[in-house]
Amino acid sequence: MKQVLIELEAKRETARQGGGTRRIEAQHAKGKLTARERVDLLLDEGSFEEFDMFVEHRATDFGMAEQKVPGDGVVTGWGTINGRTVFVFSKDFTVFGGSLSSAHAQKILKVQRQAIKMGAPIIGLFDAGGARIQEGVDSLAGYADIFLENTLASGVIPQIAVIMGPCAGGDVYSPAIMDFIFMVKDTSYMYVTGPDVVKTVTHEDVSHEDLGGYRVHAMKSGVADGAFENDLEAMTQVRRLVDFLPTSNRERPPVRVSFDDAEREEASLDTLVPANPNKPYDMKELISKVVDEADFFEISPDFAKNIICGFARMDGQPVGVVANQPQVLAGVLDIDASRKAARFVRFCDAFEIPLVTFVDVPGFMPGTRQEQGGLIRHGAKLLFAYAEATVPKITIITRKAYGGAYDVMSSKHIRGDLNYAWPTAEIAVMGSKGAVEIIFRNQTEEELAAREAEYKDRFANPFVAASRGYIDDVIMPHGTRRRIVRGLRSLKGKVLQNPWKKHDNIPL
Repeated sequence: MKQVLIELEAKRETARQGGGTRRIEAQHAKGKLTARERVDLLLDEGSFEEFDMFVEHRATDFGMAEQKVPGDGVVTGWGTINGRTVFVFSKDFTVFGGSLSSAHAQKILKVQRQAIKMGAPIIGLFDAGGARIQEGVDSLAGYADIFLENTLASGVIPQIAVIMGPCAGGDVYSPAIMDFIFMVKDTSYMYVTGPDVVKTVTHEDVSHEDLGGYRVHAMKSGVADGAFENDLEAMTQVRRLVDFLPTSNRERPPVRVSFDDAEREEASLDTLVPANPNKPYDMKELISKVVDEADFFEISPDFAKNIICGFARMDGQPVGVVANQPQVLAGVLDIDASRKAARFVRFCDAFEIPLVTFVDVPGFMPGTRQEQGGLIRHGAKLLFAYAEATVPKITIITRKAYGGAYDVMSSKHIRGDLNYAWPTAEIAVMGSKGAVEIIFRNQTEEELAAREAEYKDRFANPFVAASRGYIDDVIMPHGTRRRIVRGLRSLKGKVLQNPWKKHDNIPL
């Protein structure tokens, strides 16, 4: 018996070594951790239970029968993050470059199916060179099987992808279906076709970084929801994100004890909005001063900066925060902002996370580029997301709420539960200057100036909307936190169902 145990431990140690010492050293030389080191950082110490440590591929072509490594290039299993169960797979670049074989795919499928069955989040750590060419169509079949499980898990369990090295070809579509994608700066990249193929087809010379690095996807394309400095920060921040999320759509978001007074008032908010309506201010200051302990996990902070999305807590309860950012493009809604916020709103609604919306929006972005890019369809995504959402929705208009953008930003008309406005709010079809130039287009400049002042007095305030019940109350800025907390408490028993349907047809 003792000899058997010794042999077992020797086999385990061989599997833990992955591609061997030389390849592990090469991984470290690139500033990257190994697949197992990443799992150890991500999960609570000693909590990891591994699956399929001894699985090997079954390919025989091209000399593969003589090249077998236990684990076959991916580490899979489950563990806990702050005591809550999560499932994980971590691709091992030291073994066949992390490429996907049929056996490799079956390991990932096992944890995906287990996660759905158990109602627990799944986290994928990607560092791989795509399909294993030696296996041909079997590797492609493995990808498709994984994509199906990603799709079936959508809205059922949170799915988080972290790109920690190369992620190319078929590998990119699994993260693309998942809820959140994060990258590691300067060591990760993702693209459908690599630089060599691009050069052959389009004759472009482009580097891995310029084609699919974090600057492309976290700042321009919006494919990634953020980028971190290194592997350690990435794992730390993913742990932080998981703390805001429920384990599945069968559970409520985790409430924790808050040491921040629910009745706290913030006097500085009374002077946050400048007297000049065209002067910007930082909406993140408002968010940090209202949420619990100024703790805000922002999603896509470097993409579509004119809108802010992220998770926070109010009275210990997780909430999704959406806010226009007056500091960037005056907080206008454009194509990118609409896509970013719509996806975030739909995630929150899928997992019963209440939505808190701060509004300061002058409208939708005008211009031929936006119209030709499909602003109508993209703007409708955000409208659709808010309208279909059945979670508690609280909206605070701090300043401008103009035109269709007022409707879109969780207004009372699309089932906002509690809609408040600060005294500085301006709710109108458009700004006073533009309005009077249309209504009184044939008048002199002096007459227009007088009409503009009249329009401001009449409409550039929250009281017209309040008089019609479109605003539930005009509140003092310093009491914003208290009103949101009380509102969330009152909405805990909210029950709202949409008409039965197989599924909706969001304007994609």
